[in-house]
Amino acid sequence: MQYGICPLSIVPLRETTSNNSEMVSQVLYGEHFKILEERAQWSRIRVAFDNFEAWISNKQLLKIPEETYFQLDQATPKYSADLFDFVTDHNGHLITIPIGASLNATGLLNHHFEGHSVTGEKPKMEIVKTALLYLNSPYAWGGKSPLGIDCSGLTQMVYKLNGYQLNRNSADQAKQGEPLSFIEESEAGDLAFFDDKEGIIDHVGIMMNDNYIIHVDGKVRIDRIDHSGIFNAELKRHTHQLRVIKKII
Repeated sequence: MQYGICPLSIVPLRETTSNNSEMVSQVLYGEHFKILEERAQWSRIRVAFDNFEAWISNKQLLKIPEETYFQLDQATPKYSADLFDFVTDHNGHLITIPIGASLNATGLLNHHFEGHSVTGEKPKMEIVKTALLYLNSPYAWGGKSPLGIDCSGLTQMVYKLNGYQLNRNSADQAKQGEPLSFIEESEAGDLAFFDDKEGIIDHVGIMMNDNYIIHVDGKVRIDRIDHSGIFNAELKRHTHQLRVIKKII
């Protein structure tokens, strides 16, 4: 088994071994992973944080020893806290990093970071505050940064910054936590899941106070939510059908 780390700001993870292939997720600076299969130009990896598997270009990873991988795995996670910041490499050049970048390996990479960081579990009340940092970020399938993010990327990153682990996709996130019987039982910070006409969960958002929800639909936005689902006041109709609300914290 080989191991690697992301030494760049934001790197796409692909469905197949091609730059034209669908981007299914991203790894941010400092994230580490197992290399499951290595080819001439691509490697299939399993991200340590959420066990997500996909292909990454070999030009955009840095191999690390097994011992280093497990040291990073056991360390208390430390993440960049500002929407965008930077690290300085050994030549004094800047590498821009997004909020949620992992900082535990800056020494290993011979990089220097002087910005704000977060670590440890935060109170549930902080979930919505963190989510609001992403407000108006554009939708991008597979995205995990303020420059482009999808619905489950938003929930995963917000929870990550507050010290909690979520799976990568909305259907897998829906398997976590405890279901609530009624919308009135929910609290700010709970997750609401929505399904399509076939009953497949394909959307997730973060509950706010007073029957509002923050989610991604074209951009990170705030809408009303009721027993039927998300109501878009601009369109004057429901856009997402509510399936279940889960309490994660």
